Order: sequence, then C-alpha cells, then structure tokens
Amino acid sequence: MSENVSVWLIEDHHDFRHMVFRVINQIGGMTCTRMFTTCEEALSALKSENAPDVVLSDVGLPGMNGIAGIKEIKAIAPGTHVIMLTVYDDHDKVFEAICAGASGYLLKNSSEETITNAIQEVLRGGAPMNPRVAKKVLEMFAKIAPQPKKDYGLSDREKEILVLMSTGLMKKEIADQLSLSYHTVSNHLRSIYEKLHVHTHGGAVAKAMREKLL
Repeated sequence: MSENVSVWLIEDHHDFRHMVFRVINQIGGMTCTRMFTTCEEALSALKSENAPDVVLSDVGLPGMNGIAGIKEIKAIAPGTHVIMLTVYDDHDKVFEAICAGASGYLLKNSSEETITNAIQEVLRGGAPMNPRVAKKVLEMFAKIAPQPKKDYGLSDREKEILVLMSTGLMKKEIADQLSLSYHTVSNHLRSIYEKLHVHTHGGAVAKAMREKLL
C-alpha cells in the first residue's frame, strides 16, 4: 500500500459526503483529495489530474449513475479501485457493479471503521463487502444457470488459490496457508487475472463461480 493513499469521493448527499470526507482525513496515510456530486465532474477531473488510488462512489447519482461511472473510471484509470457506497443491496445492482469492475460494495449504514478498512483492504487485493451484500452475491450466483465449462488454462496451483480466494482469504493468508511467499502468490494472482480476463479479486471469484471453475 502506498504511503499516502489518495481517495476521491462521488456523492450527491451533502451531509454524508462531508462525513465520509472527515472520516477519511482522520486516518493517517489516507487523504480524500477531491469530492464530487456527479460522475461527470469526476470523469472530467480524471482526464486532467493524477488518478486516485481509490474512488468511493454512490450508485444513485444525478446524471450518470455510479455503476455506469465505474466503467468510465476504469477505462481512464484501470489501476484505480472503485468501491460502491450505497443504500442499494438488491441483486441486480450488486451484480452490475461487480461486472463493471467494482472492487468492493458497502452499504451506507456501514460503520466509519468499516469504510476506512475497506479502502485499505482493496489496496491489499481484497474485495470488501457488507455481510448482507456478500450473502446476496452468493445467493445470486447459486441461481445462475451453469455455463458451458471453458478451459482457461489455469494450473492446479492457480485453481487452489482461487478456491482460497472464494473463502475470503487475503494474499498474505493464502501465502501462509499454502506455505508460499507473498511475492509468489502475487504472481499467481496476476496470472489468474490475465487468464480469466478480469481485473479484480471480486471479478475473478465471480467468474470462477459463474463458470463452475472451482
């Protein structure tokens, strides 16, 4: 994780926006450098300014919604993590956000500690989700009709790591579990992302579950 994590916030509710801004800036090594009320404003800034490490975005925004915004943000700044912070926890919006490239999905009633921990977690390669949302994701994928199984060329070790990822383990925990170095696990994760054509921890697990790769 970088020494000073930069965070942008896209939120149209004044009080909530300033509460999150205050919370982030109270954490050492983490700064909310920009706030926006619409995706359009954030995208305009992203084209002329250095991309942040993390973007926190609402879903229900005036103009372009937050889920459409994820795709645009990732197109301009693929290395930026996007965490949805919203009141919506229905299956469709969760699924759309994950498919669009969201690294995490939290509800607005999450504690201040949960929000700041989620920012740190995505930078460590995790995919933070409110427990209620995580349960909905599992239920949702359980109902999806099986797809024809494809051969993505995953090695036995990569499949083993995918299984551990699906249980919620982080890189360091996977390394400890398999008696591997953190660097070796990072290399395997990069290979898994490339083979599955995904960019995030959550995207890899979602695709593996959807296509019965585990």
